[in-house]
Amino acid sequence: MAEPERFWAMLRGVVRDSRIHVHAIGGTADHIHALLEVPKTRSIADVVRELKANSSARIRKSKPIFGWQTGYGSISVSPSAVSAVKRYIQNQGRHHRHVSFEEEYVAILERAGVKYDPKYVFD
Repeated sequence: MAEPERFWAMLRGVVRDSRIHVHAIGGTADHIHALLEVPKTRSIADVVRELKANSSARIRKSKPIFGWQTGYGSISVSPSAVSAVKRYIQNQGRHHRHVSFEEEYVAILERAGVKYDPKYVFD
């Protein structure tokens, strides 16, 4: 995405329109991180589907070939970790100069104790 800050702002608007509290949104050209406070009445799958659909419609106005990947990852964080996760999201550009998205994602899964099949992680 040529103007990442504009993209993050648009995505924050889509999230707020869905009545979800945004703590942070950011990333790089190939992925995003969003720290959201999802109401207990909403499922993560429904929220992600709604956000992808609504943001795709907006993004395609200026970038007609845009498309989200099929999958996504979701990890809960404790309220005491919110500040640290916000800083982590805000520093994605700097962080990914040293660690690829793929390396980072696998490390997050392993640190969280999530079992995964490597052949399906990045489909």
